Amino acid sequence: MRPAGIFAKEMGAFESDVYIRYKKNRINAKSLLNIIAACIKCGAEIDLEIDGPDEKEAMARAIEIIETGLSE
Repeated sequence: MRPAGIFAKEMGAFESDVYIRYKKNRINAKSLLNIIAACIKCGAEIDLEIDGPDEKEAMARAIEIIETGLSE
């Protein structure tokens, strides 16, 4: 639950819409409950979909926190 909270909080700081695509589902990455409900397992392959005025910054931050293990 902690990694989901970190990711949702970080993505919530951006104006852009941020979604995670996982197993045919499109999950609002700014919602802790939606991320938890998606049951994304550690090491699972996901796609990020980011659209908005600060999308490049949001994508860079998302990649950074995922690659560093979401503080785990």
